[in-house]
Amino acid sequence: MANHFGETLRRLRAEKCLSQQQVANRLHVTRSAVANWEIGHRLPNAVMISQIARVLNADAALLLAAADESHDAPNVLLVDDSPIALEGGLPVLREALPGANVVGLASPAEAVRYFKSNPVALALLDIKIGRTNGLDLCQELLHIRPNANIAYITAYPEYSSTRGTPTPAVLYLNRWRWKQSASLFSS
Repeated sequence: MANHFGETLRRLRAEKCLSQQQVANRLHVTRSAVANWEIGHRLPNAVMISQIARVLNADAALLLAAADESHDAPNVLLVDDSPIALEGGLPVLREALPGANVVGLASPAEAVRYFKSNPVALALLDIKIGRTNGLDLCQELLHIRPNANIAYITAYPEYSSTRGTPTPAVLYLNRWRWKQSASLFSS
């Protein structure tokens, strides 16, 4: 994927002699958000691009065009050892995220390999994946990419609230509420 937006943002920021932290402060975002935009791990939305243009005194159309040239379909990774969950979950995710490349894998090792070689916008992990614990897989993925977006999908009610095991993942979804939950990601 070409990183036209990141290269443009970095160039404009350097022309203004601003650090990533200074831009982040002016945009009320974290420095890592700016860094992720510049290295191509993430793209800001159109509202944020407009704010970036204002902060850098740049043409918003230039930044929007660069973002459009950088855009590839986001990769969404579903990791679950249950064939039923994969067969049922993948179509729901594809319907909820029509522009995304949705991939389902049953093996945590395959998931790690895929994650290392592809920019994954969102990883959805089962809590129990064969002998592997989804919580441990989350930690391994975050070690590879610390700012990764990871959520858990589980049929185990004891894990379906954030009161469960402490973890960096931000969301627990009950597997049996796929269609209702998937709409969270389409807005």
